[in-house]
Amino acid sequence: MNRIVHLALKVEDLEKTTEFYKKVFGFWEAETRKTRDHLSCHLTDGAIDFTLIKYDADTTSRESTAAGEGPCIHHFAIEVEDLEKATAEVKQHGCELISDPGVIPVKFRAPGGTVAELVPMGRYKKPAPPAAR
Repeated sequence: MNRIVHLALKVEDLEKTTEFYKKVFGFWEAETRKTRDHLSCHLTDGAIDFTLIKYDADTTSRESTAAGEGPCIHHFAIEVEDLEKATAEVKQHGCELISDPGVIPVKFRAPGGTVAELVPMGRYKKPAPPAAR
């Protein structure tokens, strides 16, 4: 079954924003990594991957400005069983692909203008809380 498994926010201050969600809401850090032109801090509540993204200052990629110039909800991810089939379906419905060819996840502009992405099953794991590790 397809389901939303990830939500990403584009932020100005990655460290301050990360600490806020950890201290105020009890999210914990699952992973922080550099991906192409941004640093991603993957937080979780145990159910969803909640990612904070800080793009490099000099980036000019389509993904970096797809949702807007400043801080914003950048995109959400839908987990699908067949990535190629789902990609073909969004293209059939007139959606613009934002990701470069061959890049996974597959970001696209959905009807209404929002940015979403398709991810294969299991891309976002549900790590145990820090005390249970």
